[in-house]
Amino acid sequence: MKTYLLPSIKLTLILLVLLSGLYPLAIVGIGKFTPGHGEGETIQYKGRTVGYVLIGQKFTKDQYFWSRPSAANYQADAGAGSNKGPTNPDYLKDVKARIDTFLKHNPDVKRGDIPAELVTSSGSGLDPNLSPAGAKVQVARIAKIRHLSVDQVNKIVDDNTEQPLLGLFGPPKVNVLKLNVALDELKQ
Repeated sequence: MKTYLLPSIKLTLILLVLLSGLYPLAIVGIGKFTPGHGEGETIQYKGRTVGYVLIGQKFTKDQYFWSRPSAANYQADAGAGSNKGPTNPDYLKDVKARIDTFLKHNPDVKRGDIPAELVTSSGSGLDPNLSPAGAKVQVARIAKIRHLSVDQVNKIVDDNTEQPLLGLFGPPKVNVLKLNVALDELKQ
């Protein structure tokens, strides 16, 4: 028994120091070299923080781009998916209601042209990004309400579209909060 007990205790202590002390310190150190220095990258507007780059926010006013729906009501401390599958009647009712709401506010859009991301919530419930198509389907509504040309609003979408990392990893994406800040800055 002594042959196994002493090495087990030593291994436990070594792993405790490594995994409870050194590893977390290394991660904090690496975080200091990231945007936001490990505190999260913020978005500023008129000298104040209006949100975080990686946490979605709810936008429902017609003069703004709408975000992807959230199963967590956009609360970062409650981030989670709904876990409802595509055959769940409650889920289907929610999606239908979102489609109806979107069509009511975007009468020029056909039902089949609505990207799925605008009526289904993301896995985390906090997704801050849309595809360029998810943003562009909203352009006509925003241009009309803000008295801008469709070309002006499309340019804002194009200017805020982030391409995949190295042109390979992930799809193009548009951060909704950055888009809406760009819209507000345009009217100044």
